[in-house]
Amino acid sequence: MITALSPKLDRKHNLASYQEALNTHDWNSLEEKLLNRKNGKCNAAYEAVDRHVEEGYGNKTALHYVKDGVLLDSLTFEQLQQKIEHYAKVLRAQGVKKGDRVFIFLPKNPECYVAILAAIRVGAIAGPLFEAFMEDAVRDRINDCKGTLLITDRDLINRVPADDIPSLQEILLIEDINAANPAAAYSGEVEWVDKEDGLLIHYTSGSTGKPKGVLHAHRSLVHHAVSGKWVLDINDEDVYWCTSHPGWVTGSVYGLFAPWLNRATIVIQGGRFQAESWYKIIEELKVTTLYSAPTAFRLLKAKGELYKDYDLSSLRHILSVGEPLNPEVITWAWENLQLRIHDTWWMTETGGHIIVNLPAEPIKPGSMGRAFPGIQVGILDEEGNELPANTIGQLAVKTPWPGLMQDIWGDKGKYASYFVYSGWYISGDLALKDEDGYIFFQGRNDDMINSSGERIGPFEVESKLIEHPAVAEAGVIGKPDPVRGEIVKAFITLRDGFEETQELLDSLRLFVRKNLAAHAAPREIEVLAELPKTQISGKILRRELKQRELDKQLALKTSSK
Repeated sequence: MITALSPKLDRKHNLASYQEALNTHDWNSLEEKLLNRKNGKCNAAYEAVDRHVEEGYGNKTALHYVKDGVLLDSLTFEQLQQKIEHYAKVLRAQGVKKGDRVFIFLPKNPECYVAILAAIRVGAIAGPLFEAFMEDAVRDRINDCKGTLLITDRDLINRVPADDIPSLQEILLIEDINAANPAAAYSGEVEWVDKEDGLLIHYTSGSTGKPKGVLHAHRSLVHHAVSGKWVLDINDEDVYWCTSHPGWVTGSVYGLFAPWLNRATIVIQGGRFQAESWYKIIEELKVTTLYSAPTAFRLLKAKGELYKDYDLSSLRHILSVGEPLNPEVITWAWENLQLRIHDTWWMTETGGHIIVNLPAEPIKPGSMGRAFPGIQVGILDEEGNELPANTIGQLAVKTPWPGLMQDIWGDKGKYASYFVYSGWYISGDLALKDEDGYIFFQGRNDDMINSSGERIGPFEVESKLIEHPAVAEAGVIGKPDPVRGEIVKAFITLRDGFEETQELLDSLRLFVRKNLAAHAAPREIEVLAELPKTQISGKILRRELKQRELDKQLALKTSSK
């Protein structure tokens, strides 16, 4: 366990005072502050930007925009407010009203953030779309909730199949919005809404079916603000960088709302990942807090001692999200950067952090952390009963909490499927909780491997494999087997300087056997040039690896007939 506090945190917290403040936070008092701004009504866009201007912080830098390593723009909160007001006037001139679904299909740039907040400012539900989406993804999402207006640009409009989206009444290009001069009759003022009114709709994909629209209400602001303060550890002096696009829930909740609710300066970075560029951004903009994905940290680790060419002394807090964080990555950051990477677990449906590693608490590498104070996490059996410590079961969260989704758009059955046990949200993940309350991810419910009666979590096998010096990445599945039910099969990519040999594969199998467990050792190991991954987080797609095996077995059966 890494138990030392970062020296850079000592200036702000000692463990006793930090824990006392955290354990006494009150959801209700924050609801009164954030959700009762105007005669019992609220607006998330106001709280994120306008409030700071009214409180005298209009000249504080709200954002830095960097593309391909070059700082292109910086805006104060007052300048940001003016742009949002302008966009809001244009939306009102187009007849956008409370409850309308306004989609934003833009690159990761300031206009994307402005458009999201402008839609919310006029009472609409914002639907951010990831910039790499193609026609089918755009069409399916807008059609699902009958979006009426889309904001995009001259490049991305080529991927909008407008003729196949009957509900879409208008497409606005940001180039035209910026040049518009709406009549004085159209106000850019805030539309005050109820806390249960819609705020954001994010689409999440499963292994089957079309993406589901997860609707969040304005009440989730409370969750965003609290977790931004205590988990992201944000204060006024911070330059905060979340690398996710707002088209994903991390990019909107923790790239926009949590930092701006806590008045941080944010970094918006366009362009592709490049380790040199990332280190340069941290050095030149004096980034203090970085929130990214394990894949990015593994890529930085793969660059070896490149970090020594940059002054990273401003960086005091690092967090991870999107997939479980391998222990060896935490160890790398601790030994080389003298900083801990704080894993966080939550989902689109939960609306905010649920399981966290707080800045002033010990980290157990391999654990996702502990339940955020004010939230109760349980490990349940198949009847909904809580299991004892160190037992694998269903990861569940006690309802309610402020960030919990309001609905699945147009699918009451899907929404109900998350709450099959009274009082619990069922995540679909498998985990165990140790005697200290630390929670260890074991895999998705449908990823769990059952081999000869032994239940094996693919993540722990993957984590052990990448500890071997030859392995760059690993994906582990259960391969159907007539004798054992399933066997453990690993797909790996090799680091530079290593070649596939039978001797190497045997050594990998032995490495897992000796350092993890005999039953967890892969019976088959296949070397690939690249593993299938999600576009944004780089999460390895086990279901594609599994389908590959099923297709291969079917082909063998067909050819043998």
